[in-house]
Amino acid sequence: MYRKYIKKLIDKLIAVLSLIVLSPLLIVIAIFIKIDSKGPIIFKHKRLGKNCCPIYVWKFRTMVENAINLGPEWTDKNDKRITKLGKILRNTSLDELPQIINVIKGDMSLIGPRPDSYTNIPTEIQVMRTKILPGLTGLAQVNGRSSITREEKEKYDLEYIKKYNFMLDLNIMIKTLILIIKKEGVN
Repeated sequence: MYRKYIKKLIDKLIAVLSLIVLSPLLIVIAIFIKIDSKGPIIFKHKRLGKNCCPIYVWKFRTMVENAINLGPEWTDKNDKRITKLGKILRNTSLDELPQIINVIKGDMSLIGPRPDSYTNIPTEIQVMRTKILPGLTGLAQVNGRSSITREEKEKYDLEYIKKYNFMLDLNIMIKTLILIIKKEGVN
């Protein structure tokens, strides 16, 4: 019952309420992005959704306009393409807030494996990880985030897919909120 109906209902309710409550913050961030640098406010990145179907994940833009043409796809901490405001948004995970729209649209869940970059030929592990909707946060994010290896993230994601239930989701959401409050972020 939880996996089929209740999780989706909780996702939609929390996402809509979050959008309403956070709308003043979203507007302020959007204004500051426009003041800080040229380019669009929202960056859409093609990712693997459920069953490896492509989705566009929304984020606040944290890099200079045309950054994809100015360097490698992966960024590091001192990447010169990241704007001043972008550093703050990334460090606080505020750049992820537009993904609330992805949850409302049904492309993502609040909790699940983080979506991988889109590829025409997904790996076996990507196929397994996309058996459920990708999430804004997940078991891997609350157990180390970027300090764990890709293999450890995959292990946590597969564990989540097998075991997820209301109590596990509640536990992940509480841990996520604690990490955000501690300013450790979760992306």
